[in-house]
Amino acid sequence: MPKEYRTIREVAGPLMLVSDVENVKYDELGEIELPDGEKRRCKVLEINGGNALVQLFESAAGINLAGSKVRFLGRSMELSVSPDMLSRVFDGLGRPIDGGPELIPEKRLNINGTPMNPAARNYPQEFIQTGVSAIDGLNTLVRGQKLPIFSASGLPHAQLAAQIARQATVRGDNEQFAVVFAAMGITFEESNYFIESFRQTGAIDRTVMFVNLANDPAIERIATPRMALTAAEYLAFDLGMQVLVIMTDITNYADALREVSAARKEVPGRRGYPGYMYTDLATMYERAGRQKGKDGSITLIPILTMPEDDKTHPIPDLTGYITEGQIILSRDLYRRGVMPPIDVLPSLSRLKDKGIGKGRTREDHASTMNQLFAAYARGKDAKELMVILGEAALTDIDKLYAEFADRFEKEYVSQGYNTDRTIEETLDIGWKLLSILPRSELKRIDDDMLDKYYKG
Repeated sequence: MPKEYRTIREVAGPLMLVSDVENVKYDELGEIELPDGEKRRCKVLEINGGNALVQLFESAAGINLAGSKVRFLGRSMELSVSPDMLSRVFDGLGRPIDGGPELIPEKRLNINGTPMNPAARNYPQEFIQTGVSAIDGLNTLVRGQKLPIFSASGLPHAQLAAQIARQATVRGDNEQFAVVFAAMGITFEESNYFIESFRQTGAIDRTVMFVNLANDPAIERIATPRMALTAAEYLAFDLGMQVLVIMTDITNYADALREVSAARKEVPGRRGYPGYMYTDLATMYERAGRQKGKDGSITLIPILTMPEDDKTHPIPDLTGYITEGQIILSRDLYRRGVMPPIDVLPSLSRLKDKGIGKGRTREDHASTMNQLFAAYARGKDAKELMVILGEAALTDIDKLYAEFADRFEKEYVSQGYNTDRTIEETLDIGWKLLSILPRSELKRIDDDMLDKYYKG
């Protein structure tokens, strides 16, 4: 029988100090019982001799120091998992909020996961089709990759996230594909948008959702992504599914981390964020990947809003270090009505070479991708020159490049949030645009491919 303690000494924001405890361990789950019988959850943050510092998952309002009691449960935070999780919506702590029945768990898993031995990792190399040309064609997502989306406040990252979650598929014979969606600190409207968007398209049938709203306790935010990744590990490595995990918004998660750090009176690091934020983010992101001998995989797309559109801010900066590339959304493109406003030039997928080419996408993918990047970069330069010197200053070839850049944004990048393009359609649009340019300019593509696909 767990011991009950009536020795609550202090409550400060999301933290509470309990004295004279015995055999209590770090990260252990606890239960606070209020005088009126209400129960709230907490977990141990720090043990110092007989004092335990615990973190509250719910609000601290109404906790009477004299009349409340705490019992420690002897286990870390766990998530009940079962195949019936698919098509369900949970809160940030893994409790169903969709009005459906409680899950009958197949097993209970620690939300911190079990570390993956680096030697047991398999290299990410199979292509995942998102249906978004700017990602599939130019910054390809590969199965087992971590590819963040860097957005900014007011940009439509929610629509892009919902689009990828609805459309993403793994090409191949009868591969089971699932999406785990974790939302942290979002508004009720956004949460409703995601749920309805998945329901209308039927994507909810293969989706598990964890939703932490902006008015939920900030502390719940720290558990939400770990809940989602635990569900993903179960679906991928126990049930052999290909799982795509989408997390929005990592900025809210990092702010919750900062809040707890400030409450603990820790010395802050850069811009007030804790010094261990890199380690903390890495413990989440590194749970993505493929394991040798297992059919399933976890591919991760964390979405974050860059404060003040600054990609040197600690959150995008550290995320960029840990992950394998980034998709950057541009405010300039958004103003010009490009949907989704993906800025392809600074965007990058470090593993794209491994997932494209003959047998995976199409033999012309790598060379057309390089040529599109080169032509778009030169087209943007030509347009900048045109602004300064006027159109008359451009050569005929520069005018073609400027036309290419305009049409590339309108026809290739801008496709709306409901268009699902196959990789073949994306490549064909690429060839159609490259045909604006004379054949002699396409120096990055072999002659045999030009003979086959060039329409100029």
